[in-house]
Amino acid sequence: MPERLVIIPTYNEKENIRDILAHVFGLDPAFDVLVVDDGSPDGTAGIVRELQGIHPGRLHLIERAGKLGLGTAYIAGFKWALAHGYAFIFEMDADFSHDPDDLVRLYNACAEGADMSVGSRYVTGGHVRDWAWHRIVMSYCASLYVRLVLWLNVRDTTAGFVCYRDSTLRALPLDEIRFIGYAFQIEMKYRVKLAGLTIREVPITFIDRVKGKSKMSANIFQEAFLGVLKMRFSIRRPVPVPRNA
Repeated sequence: MPERLVIIPTYNEKENIRDILAHVFGLDPAFDVLVVDDGSPDGTAGIVRELQGIHPGRLHLIERAGKLGLGTAYIAGFKWALAHGYAFIFEMDADFSHDPDDLVRLYNACAEGADMSVGSRYVTGGHVRDWAWHRIVMSYCASLYVRLVLWLNVRDTTAGFVCYRDSTLRALPLDEIRFIGYAFQIEMKYRVKLAGLTIREVPITFIDRVKGKSKMSANIFQEAFLGVLKMRFSIRRPVPVPRNA
């Protein structure tokens, strides 16, 4: 039975995709990978198709027609993972801002009982490397704002390096997830909290991308800022689902 699947959304990541996949496939224990590509004009999907011949049965690809957003990419990946029987499902960026070696630590946290584990910059032992000081301050203050508004006991609320148990994703209303940018990461953690499930933060070092272009924009920040208020007053606690359901 398949166990661990890493979902990597891509848009114009040809400079990183070969190296990130090689690193993930070199890990022990083994991780499969699903790339969700949003019609990258630089040929990222073509590189993945080429590498599928080298990693048969372990490297998978969903190709979408255009740039549809981070959140919808992950939702598509989650549904694919659940349909194919994976027990632990991961989110990870393609640009090495997340160290693939930390996948093992995120997996261990969930294997030991957490329903969701989060690679965190802002717990003891966590760090950010190669960011300007004002960007660090803005990111930390954004997480603090989210924690205060949503009463969310997670220090790195916008983190996108995550592991879920399959039971966790099955307990969430995936078709009701509303946000598609970085507010998606906040919404997922908030819904896990409202479902009464456990979140464990694992300290990581976050490194700014070296190759390729950042996808961050003012619209993404605006969605996250306003989205938190919408979440607080519109998302309701779901009916509890038994852990082993």
